[in-house]
Amino acid sequence: MTAAENVCYTLINVPMDSEPPSEISLKNDLEKGDVKLKTEALKKVIIMILNGEKLPGLLMTIIRFVLPLQDHTIKKLLLVFWEIVPKTTPDGRLLQEMILVCDAYRKDLQHPNEFIRGSTLRFLCKLKEAELLEPLMPAIRACLEHRHSYVRRNAVLAIYTIYRNFEHLIPDAPELIHDFLVNEKDASCKRNAFMMLIHADQDRALDYLSTCIDQVQTFGDILQLVIVELIYKVCHANPSERARFIRCIYNLLQSSSPAVKYEAAGTLVTLSSAPTAIKAAAQCYIDLIIKESDNNVKLIVLDRLVELKEHPSHERVLQDLVMDILRVLSTPDLEVRKKTLQLALDLVSSRNVEELVIVLKKEVIKTNNVTEHEDTDKYRQLLVRTLHSCSVRFPDMAANVIPVLMEFLSDNNEAAAADVLEFVREAIQRFDNLRPLIVEKMLEVFHAIKSVKIYRGALWILGEYCSTKEDIQSVMTEVRRSLGEIPIVESEIKKEAGELKPEEEVSVGPVQKLVTEMGTYATQSALSSSRPAKKEEDRPPLRGFLLDGDFFVAASLATTLTKIALRYVSLVQEKKKQNSFIAEAMLLMATILHLGKSSLPKKPITDDDVDRISLCLKVLSECSPLMNDIFNKECRQSLSHMLSAKLEEEKLSQKKESEKRNVTVQPDDPISFMQLTAKNEMSSKEDQFQLSLLAAMGNTQRKEAADPLASKLNKVTQLTGFSDPVYAEAYVHVNQYDIVLDVLVVNQTSDTLQNCTLELATLGDLKLVEKPSPLTLAPHDFANIKANVKVASTENGIIFGNIVYDVSGAASDRNCVVLSDIHIDIMDYIQPASCTDAEFRQMWAEFEWENKVTVNTNIIDLNEYLQHILKSTNMKCLTPEKALSGYCGFMAANLYARSIFGEDALANVSIEKPIHLGPEAPVTGHIRIRAKSQGMALSLGDKINLSQKKSSL
Repeated sequence: MTAAENVCYTLINVPMDSEPPSEISLKNDLEKGDVKLKTEALKKVIIMILNGEKLPGLLMTIIRFVLPLQDHTIKKLLLVFWEIVPKTTPDGRLLQEMILVCDAYRKDLQHPNEFIRGSTLRFLCKLKEAELLEPLMPAIRACLEHRHSYVRRNAVLAIYTIYRNFEHLIPDAPELIHDFLVNEKDASCKRNAFMMLIHADQDRALDYLSTCIDQVQTFGDILQLVIVELIYKVCHANPSERARFIRCIYNLLQSSSPAVKYEAAGTLVTLSSAPTAIKAAAQCYIDLIIKESDNNVKLIVLDRLVELKEHPSHERVLQDLVMDILRVLSTPDLEVRKKTLQLALDLVSSRNVEELVIVLKKEVIKTNNVTEHEDTDKYRQLLVRTLHSCSVRFPDMAANVIPVLMEFLSDNNEAAAADVLEFVREAIQRFDNLRPLIVEKMLEVFHAIKSVKIYRGALWILGEYCSTKEDIQSVMTEVRRSLGEIPIVESEIKKEAGELKPEEEVSVGPVQKLVTEMGTYATQSALSSSRPAKKEEDRPPLRGFLLDGDFFVAASLATTLTKIALRYVSLVQEKKKQNSFIAEAMLLMATILHLGKSSLPKKPITDDDVDRISLCLKVLSECSPLMNDIFNKECRQSLSHMLSAKLEEEKLSQKKESEKRNVTVQPDDPISFMQLTAKNEMSSKEDQFQLSLLAAMGNTQRKEAADPLASKLNKVTQLTGFSDPVYAEAYVHVNQYDIVLDVLVVNQTSDTLQNCTLELATLGDLKLVEKPSPLTLAPHDFANIKANVKVASTENGIIFGNIVYDVSGAASDRNCVVLSDIHIDIMDYIQPASCTDAEFRQMWAEFEWENKVTVNTNIIDLNEYLQHILKSTNMKCLTPEKALSGYCGFMAANLYARSIFGEDALANVSIEKPIHLGPEAPVTGHIRIRAKSQGMALSLGDKINLSQKKSSL
């Protein structure tokens, strides 16, 4: 039996604190009670039978006193009762009483109420006794002609299951159902009938489909779905039939039901690889994404488009649809937008890059001044990065993109502005022809920059790339404008004094006495309390940064001033102008130093910044050729090296990606002819419907590794000892958010064990879904018990428990065997992921849980240790290989991973090889792990501690 045909049983929950009722009291209630009492008693009987009680004495009571009742609730409960009650004697013969039951059901199948008829037919699907079904066959056939569709569709299901299990009872079922299908009008009945023909007699199903192939579009969606499945199966089994049905699939792409469109598009792609078919399917997917409101649906369908793109021949077709794919950006969800932009970027070519850039520019402008959605800033960042990638791949586009993006340097969102700045820095270095444009735009927005980090970057770019006399003068003008009146200390003190006069009527004399001979302001706090707050906003940006105590920007300014002053000297021959410019630059540095040493800023200047500014002053006072080279040439060279290394890395990863996708055929590979291939050899012939059903049920057949040690046996945990009366072992199967424990229980005694129950409890973020039901084990018998556990987060969970049982005939209490703990491995939920350096640093600063693990290993090589950690933690190394190559006795690397629950895990490995202890000395150092949740940080730390040492093979 396939997974789809497994029988489904009814499970009924029972409260544990209730006292089990006695057979006598139940018999009494069933005989003499009113309808309500009988209903309650029947429920108790069902629960007791499910728990393993036999209750043979009640069978006749129920037949005599409960079966004749016409109450619908009781009739429904009786269906459950007859499904679970033992219907045979110990030697396998049918019980005599079941004849009476059979007669009652024959009457129910002729009952005037359609609910009773329909539910009885549903119940007959679950019966496995041919003797019981045989007398009912005429009544079941008659139900096919009932006026109500509920009865007719259940009659079809009953006939299908009986035909499948006991063909001799109704050998003409396919013919009967085919005739029924031709005359039927109701959609659900037609769907069930057609479904039966697909599985029971495919030729008849095809005959019917051939007669009505032109009306398929007018059918209901449930029937259309089944038709898609039939066409898929027929064409897979017999490829010559494709031409006959492919037009039907094309028509179904226009269906009004999204489910039918999705299935039809998926089927079309598997049946034909013609560009028109791929285009039609992709167009259908794009329409679905745009029209469906559910984000999960959008993401699933986007994944199908990404799968299409992976095929080299399909990629060309999708490239023409890039503009349609970009329509998906109208969705407000960030995850959908991210996936869409990535897909568009993968598909972009020189033919459509211009249109792509125009759309992205419009999107960027749309995000400006939009504050209603919290993800707007992140979306803008995504757009900036996409435009960045387009410009690097297609340099002609950079000139169009840069002016739009430069506007965002003055944005309040620092992350987006930082991305723009990074892009501008790369563009100005790579594209010489764009330098004048970039410098001009930079000078325009320079005054409006609000973030100190962006300001520093902008200063560096201006200092590095201003090459004409006019640009250098403009930079100096902008810096003076941004710094305000100088000297800063004096003007600030005058300002304070000037503003105090009207407010507090303090005379100028006493205020000036507050200035010490060193030029510092003595009672700043007392006076600042009365200073109007709005004057803070009137300060020029750079002056504001300095008074807030951010002197790192001052060090950056000093470097920029030195660079442009040295360049100015080489451009202008007049000594007077040279000296004047250098003097102005030195004055600005000196006034900043003076401000840093005063008590006006919120934080004093650091020694590093003082050293840097002093060095720049010294360089300008001496103007030596060596310093000129260092400041004006070597800085740019180091940037150039960094960018070329980055580009090389990107090219390498793209090359690896394309190598993965190119299907290479070796000279000695066997050629497979479709006509000669055995069905089980066709790798592409896996039934997609069966696979998707298995995936939904968590039974996906993963391809086992070639290594036999990596098989299922690796995941078997022994729970009890070999000498225990009950031996148990569990296979732990992890399926995304579920864990299925398949526990094998073996009775090692010569006694029958009754009510043998597996009792489990969990520790951590695990939750037991249902309690395993008790069972009876014969001497030396064994059984499998399954238990489902739900997982809520990435954390080391523990499942513990015991097995309790009664020995038949023994008067003692229940026996108990305690089980070993099952540790759930965190690695099943962690997947390698990648992020940018900036994102890593940001997360590192934000995450509050840190776990520091000291390296304790027997591995003696740094690189080997790093690879061992990556393998055992499923993390990805973000530090490029170039940075890790070579040997210096030290190594630092950043690692990153994400769990299936969307939790991030960061790690920083800092290790060294203690050379003084000899070549055989093991690696030392520590690993710092950071995560948002405590469980993740601790669990990863435990995992590293457990797996640090290399096991000796």
